[in-house]
Amino acid sequence: MLIQASAGFGMLYRLDLTKAALELLSALIERQEPGGEVNASQAELGARVGLSRNSANTAMALLESRNLVLRPKDRKYRTYYLHPYIASYASQEDLEDAIEDAAERIEAGELPDITAPLYETAPPKRQAQPLRAVRAAG
Repeated sequence: MLIQASAGFGMLYRLDLTKAALELLSALIERQEPGGEVNASQAELGARVGLSRNSANTAMALLESRNLVLRPKDRKYRTYYLHPYIASYASQEDLEDAIEDAAERIEAGELPDITAPLYETAPPKRQAQPLRAVRAAG
């Protein structure tokens, strides 16, 4: 049984994630190894939650922009890492060590912190545009 870090989950509502990004994050969390490594392609992860390739790609880009998902510098195919603040660990001691290490690395600028978009006020909800009849040419 893995122990899930929950430091980042308390702010998920602030991250302005799409439904597809939340579903993809769930697939990543489910597939992770202790410490947050996930070895799966975007297509596999997207298919697991019913996303098209394009939707999975867009969702992954959003998760990466918020630093919830980290990629190796060499962009190794099929390898993702969950941020230590949301990864799972094999023991309570591993979790505590990882969180302490992550905080130190964030302070030193070696690891990005999970980032929420900065809004003065919440962005407006998209309003549906009513359909209008268009006169045929000619």
